[in-house]
Amino acid sequence: MGFTCGLVGLPNVGKSTLFGALTRTKAQSGNYAFTTIEPNSGIVHVLDPRLETISQYIKADKIVPTTIKFVDIAGLIKGASKGEGLGNKFLGHIREVDAIAHVVRCFEDSNVPHVADTIDPADDIDTINMELMIADAETLARRKAKIEKLAKSGNKEALMHLSVIEKVMININNNFPARTITGFSEEEQSFLNSLTLLSSKPVLYICNVMDPNDTDSTLVQKVKKIAEADGSSTVALAGKIEGEIMEIEDAEERQMFMDEMGLKETGLDRMIIAGYRLLQLVTFFTAGGKENRAWTINKNSTAPQAAGAIHTDFEKGFIRAEVYGLDDLIQHKNESLIKEAGKLRVEGKDYVVQDGDIVHFRFNV
Repeated sequence: MGFTCGLVGLPNVGKSTLFGALTRTKAQSGNYAFTTIEPNSGIVHVLDPRLETISQYIKADKIVPTTIKFVDIAGLIKGASKGEGLGNKFLGHIREVDAIAHVVRCFEDSNVPHVADTIDPADDIDTINMELMIADAETLARRKAKIEKLAKSGNKEALMHLSVIEKVMININNNFPARTITGFSEEEQSFLNSLTLLSSKPVLYICNVMDPNDTDSTLVQKVKKIAEADGSSTVALAGKIEGEIMEIEDAEERQMFMDEMGLKETGLDRMIIAGYRLLQLVTFFTAGGKENRAWTINKNSTAPQAAGAIHTDFEKGFIRAEVYGLDDLIQHKNESLIKEAGKLRVEGKDYVVQDGDIVHFRFNV
């Protein structure tokens, strides 16, 4: 299981350039609004050094990293929730992703016009957030109209649904995105999730800068302050430079270029790591035989749920999980010696798979 992340932002903030860097493609782009109408999408491998380490000790025919799907959604503008600039269509694309990577322009460039003629990250963020919340308010109003009659009859579930809707509406009317609202019971949160509100999506703010070492500018600080206030995350990177890095095919040459730029890692790698943290995802590994492979699951997933990420039959017929850690593999060199040392654990249905676990699932179908 990977996850889907939608690149969102105003026109001309560098989304398509960043998308091209992420996916090593030449995404449709240009210095005018609505260059991207139908969303481009691309699958990106998540580089995980742990998978390479495992493969040094356990040989397999191939190494398969986990993946992220990125979707380049067209630039939104003020009035998008009312259909401006094909806004309704673009908002529909946002509804389908797991998380939003909100690309914010944090650079000056007279050759790339800004839709508002002023570089103000706070104002740009407010424009996008407002459009998402306006669309959510309309969604909530329609759902409220449908259940009010049933709630008046005393139906307990309808009353609960109505209470959640009204609480969210009050917050949105006060300019608080749905993702900032807390205090719901598990049942209430489940209903809220079913509404697929746009402003409930977790957000990672991508500060697009000109200089890769200029990651703490005044403009970037504005974004960080906003992110801190609404529980979101930030990553600052130079989209144009990231694109140049990704165009270098030779690994040694690419590293030399990064060294010249003073970069220890790419901004894209930091972006992916931040995305995992944001969505509370973890990675486990399967090793040996045909492939050594990384798998992405939600944090706190049980062993059967993790098995289901490989194949639904594994979850249905789950018997047990045989688990050890990367440190055990490094210390004992192979699985036989890990078992002899008593480090291979047999876990049942209630075991919560941890980030970095190496697992063999036993099942019966």
